[in-house]
Amino acid sequence: MGLFERYLSLWVALAIAAGVGLGLLAPGVFEAVSRFEWAQVNLVVAALIWLMIYPMMLKVEPSCLKDVGKKPRGLALTLLVNWLIKPFTMAALGVLFFEYVFAGLVPAEDAQQYIAGMILLGVAPCTAMVFVWSHLTGGDANYTLVQVSVNDLILVFAFAPIAGLLLGVTDLAVPWETLLASVAIFVVIPLGAGLLTNARLMKTGGAEAIERLSSALKPTSVVGLLLTVVLLFGFQAQTIIEQPGRVVLIAIPLLLQSYGIFAIAYGLARALKLPFDVAAPAAMIGTSNFFELAVAVAISLFGLASGAALATVVGVLIEVPVMLSLVAFANRTKHWFPPH
Repeated sequence: MGLFERYLSLWVALAIAAGVGLGLLAPGVFEAVSRFEWAQVNLVVAALIWLMIYPMMLKVEPSCLKDVGKKPRGLALTLLVNWLIKPFTMAALGVLFFEYVFAGLVPAEDAQQYIAGMILLGVAPCTAMVFVWSHLTGGDANYTLVQVSVNDLILVFAFAPIAGLLLGVTDLAVPWETLLASVAIFVVIPLGAGLLTNARLMKTGGAEAIERLSSALKPTSVVGLLLTVVLLFGFQAQTIIEQPGRVVLIAIPLLLQSYGIFAIAYGLARALKLPFDVAAPAAMIGTSNFFELAVAVAISLFGLASGAALATVVGVLIEVPVMLSLVAFANRTKHWFPPH
């Protein structure tokens, strides 16, 4: 692992602290950044998201889809969890906790915003960090790429309809134009750019040229991630300091969702007798979130300082420690699965 992957929790923690500190010391800067919008999409956030995910989209190859038939059960498990289970359990947990368990602890309007943010996390399966989790569990890199590629292609078409459907469980109006625009800006454009670059490099330099460019761009991806974290926590700094209890309340159902989805996916993988190097990444994809997309859409739909944006930011806050704990658990239970 590189320096970034090895100390990922530390870098994210420092970025969170920097974001909160800057948000309190220089709120005017963040207010100015919030005004750089087009079609209700913050352009600064968009630029950082592109920096973060373009190197990953660069490795998505439609040609890898031909390998799906070789191990269909692993891919079927991923798709079942990501698109038929996870979004709906997240919506159910959000409604359960913020309309019943936590009723009276937060205003109804804020509760609806938190549910919306949680739903956006639930509808966005991991695209980026799953490569790190797969690496840490010794996953099959090629098959992980197949899983991610298929999920990316489904995401382009399924994110907006499922998000719109589930956001209907709240009392919030769903601005479909903004939702569709967000999918285009944060998924379709970088995916299209990645596919075009991939095709061009394959003709001129082959897979080695793609790997060289991806490695060269890795620092920009790291910078994009850390600056996004700084920005998000800067926007929410006042709320986090004044109402830390809200962060805890949001984190509880998110933690239950994460560990619950992992248990479902990992248990099904064991029942299907998948090899560990396929089972572990399959469970990780369903458990982790494409939080870059969820955060960006929450900001586009509801605003930088909204409760929905805060909920997605809390998702960022718990993502790394939760996933590292699951990586450790998976590595300790490798013997549950048949060898490759």
